[in-house]
Amino acid sequence: MGNTTSCCVSSSPKHRRNNHSRLEPYRPEPELSREDTGCNLQHISDRENIDDLPMEYNPSDHPRASTIFLSKSQTDVAVPNRRVREKRKSLYINHHHPGPVRRKYSSCSTIFLDDSTVSQPNLKYTIKCVALAIYYHIKNREVEKRMLLDIFDEKLHPLSKSEVPPDYEKHDPEQKQIYRFVRTLFSAAQLTAECAIVTLVYLERLLTYAEIDICPANWKRIVLGAILLASKVWDDQAVWNVDYCQILKDITVEDMNELERQFLELLQFNINVPSSVYAKYYFDLRSLAEANNLSFPLEPLSRDKAQKLEAISRLCDDKYKDLRKLANKRSVSADNLAVVRWCPAIIS
Repeated sequence: MGNTTSCCVSSSPKHRRNNHSRLEPYRPEPELSREDTGCNLQHISDRENIDDLPMEYNPSDHPRASTIFLSKSQTDVAVPNRRVREKRKSLYINHHHPGPVRRKYSSCSTIFLDDSTVSQPNLKYTIKCVALAIYYHIKNREVEKRMLLDIFDEKLHPLSKSEVPPDYEKHDPEQKQIYRFVRTLFSAAQLTAECAIVTLVYLERLLTYAEIDICPANWKRIVLGAILLASKVWDDQAVWNVDYCQILKDITVEDMNELERQFLELLQFNINVPSSVYAKYYFDLRSLAEANNLSFPLEPLSRDKAQKLEAISRLCDDKYKDLRKLANKRSVSADNLAVVRWCPAIIS
């Protein structure tokens, strides 16, 4: 093995021998930067630190940033008269004639609860709230300040064979029309209420990332692309693109594939929805419903539901019984100190 041409002439990578057979520490070579390697792709860890993101520009990423639809609903500039605005809300949101609204109050004998929670939202009223949020997006958009992408233009990519009117982009759709479009897709594809909330997250993320506005000429294709993507991310058994072609008879699979591809590219392939962001959108939708007299239906607490709540309460009581015993000790070691934190349970 003394031959200098032997394959074993190099030493171990951790230690090298000099002429005096002394060990010297191994000095690793400096790591190459991304610029040196020619790789400019963004690492996923660069996008996970949401504290570095500007909160006012990333409501779909940052849990503490205000949602865009809630801000636009509070600045209703199109209808300045309050009486006209209240009449419009009553006609187009609640779908009944204006009149006194009877509120249900709990008593000693009857307790009223709505069946919508953050883990199991009410499907019908969640779709109504999402349609109302889209309505405010279109109504209070920045007119002539954003560009219109071709992939979302319904004149270039119509959803039906019927001719699009020449002044189609000048008439804002009513809330009832948006609701019927979204409800048809959710009913035919059998999507869940959680998917509707994720759809709204993707819609606002698209508007922020691509710097576009939703308007009468593109709202249907933007909503369709958001529903298509949300159903694939949220549901375990996702609806295929060809299935949407059975719902919308005049659209092709190639068009659906191209819509999905460009939607993902505009989102920069960021389809992650943290639980905190999801919860923020859910509660903001409830705030939107309350501000527009679109209250969730209240039902009296039945015997079966009361027994279910009692069973969940007993299960939680047994789970934290040992922790309460530990917390009630007069003295404990600092090494085994455990702090019991109580938080309200979400009943589903």
